[in-house]
Amino acid sequence: MCGATTITDQMKLAAVKAIADLAMAEQSDIVAMAYQHESISFGREYLIPKPFDPRLIVKIAPAVARAAMDSGVATSPIDDFDAYRQRLNEFVNKSGYIMRPIFAAARAAPQRIVYAEGEDERVLRAVQVVVDEKLARPILVGRPAVLDKRIERFGLRLKAGEHFDVVNPERDARYRDYWTEYHRLTQRRGVSVPYAKIEMRRRHTLIGAMLMHKGEAEGMICGTFGTHKLHLHYVDQVLGLRPDVKHYYAMNILMLPRRTVFICDTYVNDDPTPGQLAEMTQLAVEEIRRFGLVPRAALLSHSSFGTSDAPSAVKMRAALALIRERMPDLEVEGEMHGDAALSEEVRLAAFPDSQLKGEANLLIMPTLDAANIAFNLLKTSSGDGITIGPILLGATKPAHILTPTATVRRIINMTAVAVVDAQAQRG
Repeated sequence: MCGATTITDQMKLAAVKAIADLAMAEQSDIVAMAYQHESISFGREYLIPKPFDPRLIVKIAPAVARAAMDSGVATSPIDDFDAYRQRLNEFVNKSGYIMRPIFAAARAAPQRIVYAEGEDERVLRAVQVVVDEKLARPILVGRPAVLDKRIERFGLRLKAGEHFDVVNPERDARYRDYWTEYHRLTQRRGVSVPYAKIEMRRRHTLIGAMLMHKGEAEGMICGTFGTHKLHLHYVDQVLGLRPDVKHYYAMNILMLPRRTVFICDTYVNDDPTPGQLAEMTQLAVEEIRRFGLVPRAALLSHSSFGTSDAPSAVKMRAALALIRERMPDLEVEGEMHGDAALSEEVRLAAFPDSQLKGEANLLIMPTLDAANIAFNLLKTSSGDGITIGPILLGATKPAHILTPTATVRRIINMTAVAVVDAQAQRG
């Protein structure tokens, strides 16, 4: 910390005050999950924070360090407390390091982000952090009375109009304009006027997509319930693909103990063609660069540099040729085994002339099955469940479809990703 030579009364008081402030603040999602059947708020039965509240170290350590400096007992004074808090946050939130450039960019130019499942507890807790961190201007799709009641129940400090905007699916002045436009977009895809009216009331992802289509939001977070395919249907109907793209893809990020890897395609295409694999790689590379990383891609297979002529192996070799033609400066190699992608030693033993140096950080899988299975196995066995995504690639505007298991931290992270994606598209 600051190398204090002793513990002063001033340091003790600083710790007590930080603990008291935290006790009076809204509960973290970690504590709320652990005590989901209890109503925890400051009072006679709750005077100090729960011991495993992850915010304790982030709040107490800087306060005590500053008190030590003020007391004159710090041998290594802290020059930049913002940087110190950032390091503590990265220690507590394991996704903090890789998200650092994304959060910095989001704060520099916040965008309007709509949350399709605005009434969800995880979304509301995430929105509190988004507001506190000045990452975005949230728009919640939800019933105002329900939102107010849940904000109060969870002890949050959010206020409609001041901190976020609301779209009421039951009553909104834009309803007629929205269902009319939805019908115009989809009338040749089997959507009738009555069906358009019904859908615009009940499908919150559709409402969010329409907000973006109308220029009233720059990005969307959805998918905390239901299937990826269900939400993608409405994103496709209203927003559609980028003019230069032919398909959608999904990419997940895994923070493992020794490395961070990006995996495609985890949710959309069952058996991508060589052309789709090349397009997927190109879109993934764009996204990885926004994280301030140099992409290094590996095309994975059961085949190792030509040891098999099975259709899936041939497909990956064809994809490699297309990728090199489209992105000659990209470090990419394949087709190869998974261990060769993550170990240069293994790869060079199998193929000494590899054009990929070091470890790959972008893993392109031959099928959806391979990508999804690998992602979930690694997430559970090695990654402590620390993930970012899914990031939807290929849409005209950033509309990211999460999963029902999404945590508060993942919603926060994906909000920042959506903001930076929107900045890039406007840029």
